[in-house]
Amino acid sequence: MIHVIATIDLIPGKRDAFLEEFHRLIPQVQAEKGCLEYTAAVDVATGVPVQSPARPNTVTVIEKWADLPSLEAHLNAPHVAAYRERVKNMLAGLKLQILQPA
Repeated sequence: MIHVIATIDLIPGKRDAFLEEFHRLIPQVQAEKGCLEYTAAVDVATGVPVQSPARPNTVTVIEKWADLPSLEAHLNAPHVAAYRERVKNMLAGLKLQILQPA
């Protein structure tokens, strides 16, 4: 199993538009072979002392894939390429972590 954490920093004011595009993509990705989880999350300020400050212009994508070939197929899928084209001018930065269970 492969876990992916994508931290997407957005240009201020673009989060809602980005999430709209992301939510359009979800059903296509969830239908892909090997996709076990694909969701977006945003920071929530909780007041928990050890929590990092909330990031209003950041979206975290949490993914789980059956195996690396499934993830690679996803990254090369035409609908993912089209999505990247639609959101590219909204992004300020992207960090991708690919993990396996310990």
